[in-house]
Amino acid sequence: MSRWRIWLPLLAFALLALLLARGLQLNPHELPSPLVGKPVPALTLTALHDGGAGLRTDGWRGRVTLLNVWASWCGPCREEHPQLLALARRHPGVRVAGLNYKDEPQAARRWLAQLGDPFAEIGADLDGRAGIELGVYGVPETFVVDAQGRILFKHVGPLTDEVIARRIEPLLKEGA
Repeated sequence: MSRWRIWLPLLAFALLALLLARGLQLNPHELPSPLVGKPVPALTLTALHDGGAGLRTDGWRGRVTLLNVWASWCGPCREEHPQLLALARRHPGVRVAGLNYKDEPQAARRWLAQLGDPFAEIGADLDGRAGIELGVYGVPETFVVDAQGRILFKHVGPLTDEVIARRIEPLLKEGA
């Protein structure tokens, strides 16, 4: 019995080291989503802009949609915004929708006026309930929804040129 007492701390340390090594190999931008492969949740949100189009996911069939979850208070959202604008210009057949998450509407409108507005429709998620339906961890997050209304992909964190070229653009072509 005394021999096990000597080896037990070493065995526990080895197990802990293996778990840590595995954790360091995970990509935090590829958080699993139970919604991938399933229909996008039915959401109806008030328009961010007065007289603008609100967000209604039940009307997304027939066209690929890129849904970006963002907020004016979010630094990484500002960082990804030029890529989002360029993506919307390069793919005019893709609906780019925005979900403004837990934000002050006036601040969000000023932000878009200053940086540009790539969104065909923007819904204001003032209380975060739509974010809960989508399983949002934080902002920014981006979803690709195919023409049948199924979520193909979820990206957590700011969009980069590499993520767009390798992951998003192939899905935009495939999801049509």
